[in-house]
Amino acid sequence: MLKKEKVEFVKKAREELKHYKTIAVMPIESIPDRLTQRIRNGLRPDGRMIIARKNLIMRILEGNNDFKMLEPFIKGNIALVLSNEDPVELYHKVSASPLKLGAKPNQISPSDINIEAGETSIAPGQAVTDLKSAGIDVKIDKGKVVISKSKVLVAKGAKITTPIAKALKMLDIMPFEANGRLDSATSEGLLFREQVLKINKDYITNELASNFSRANALTMAIGFVTPYNAAIFIGKAANQAMFLGVEAKIYEKEVIEKLLGIASSQASGINSLVKKEES
Repeated sequence: MLKKEKVEFVKKAREELKHYKTIAVMPIESIPDRLTQRIRNGLRPDGRMIIARKNLIMRILEGNNDFKMLEPFIKGNIALVLSNEDPVELYHKVSASPLKLGAKPNQISPSDINIEAGETSIAPGQAVTDLKSAGIDVKIDKGKVVISKSKVLVAKGAKITTPIAKALKMLDIMPFEANGRLDSATSEGLLFREQVLKINKDYITNELASNFSRANALTMAIGFVTPYNAAIFIGKAANQAMFLGVEAKIYEKEVIEKLLGIASSQASGINSLVKKEES
């Protein structure tokens, strides 16, 4: 890009930024081009993506204090994502389309890679040798390659060998996943970091439930009555009052019923002893 073209590119991009309330930084260094294109397409027609060298991105952000807040996050290859959506909604939109990826030799398995027993669509031949060299038990049955038994081929955290990577490709097993994410975003004068952007409704619900449980336990421990624990305190007080009434033999209706029950039980015990002595 010639100097004149760069100046025009920056000028045009600066003007575009004025029409969007949310500007975000999306790292693209470690994601495939096809995923970047998928995210770009998903932003249309109400949003767009600007991809350029770091120095051009920095020049685009210059001159606006809100946008300048993003400068510390311009590292490596990045794209500017422009949208009028809420920053959190934009984050989840960008990360909503993960791309499955095949395994490469020497990669570390992100989870257990399981091989299920059964027929495959692989034609007999060299494939049988390749699968066996990867540690997979196979056989030929009626002209089809069949995996004899299920197994964990690669444990989580283990290194994927060349034979295993080849076997996984043959079986069309893609254990890795690439996903878009926003490192930071600015909207209406506020800066949002990824820790905030990735919050969703489930996270909020779980946090509220957890915090409520801890707060309720604290109020119970210190005897602080709230609408949420009042029934428990009332039940506890009623049980203590009943115990005190029975111990002090207070002749209130509920206590009398309890005392009569105790007396009846004691009378039955005495009656049994008398009958035993008479016999």
